[in-house]
Amino acid sequence: QVQLVESGGGLVQAGGSLRLSCVASGNLLSVNAMGWYRQAPGKQRESVAGITSGGSTNYADSVKGRFTISRDNAKNTVHLQMDSLKPEDTAVYFCNADISVLATGGMDVYKYWGQGAQVTVSS
Repeated sequence: QVQLVESGGGLVQAGGSLRLSCVASGNLLSVNAMGWYRQAPGKQRESVAGITSGGSTNYADSVKGRFTISRDNAKNTVHLQMDSLKPEDTAVYFCNADISVLATGGMDVYKYWGQGAQVTVSS
């Protein structure tokens, strides 16, 4: 069984920083693209940032220049450093990863999600 476990998050004042981490574990062959999504109350889940296994990154326009995604392939871990936080960044943040696992006849790739981490930014 494969799982993603998140840590970090919490309450911070506007302008402050937080760091989220997510580690993939279990019976996996490899971790491919990883990323972070968020969902604010009453809104749809949206992509925040993504990173490939080779280190290429992409960001939502709303967080460019403030958030930094990074990963440690040896530890199957992805981080999201969030600086200059704004009240509108308040949401539940979810880790996401495309993970290769053994399957009958070979290998399959599945998308896994973390349990979510609350980030609250006060004004």
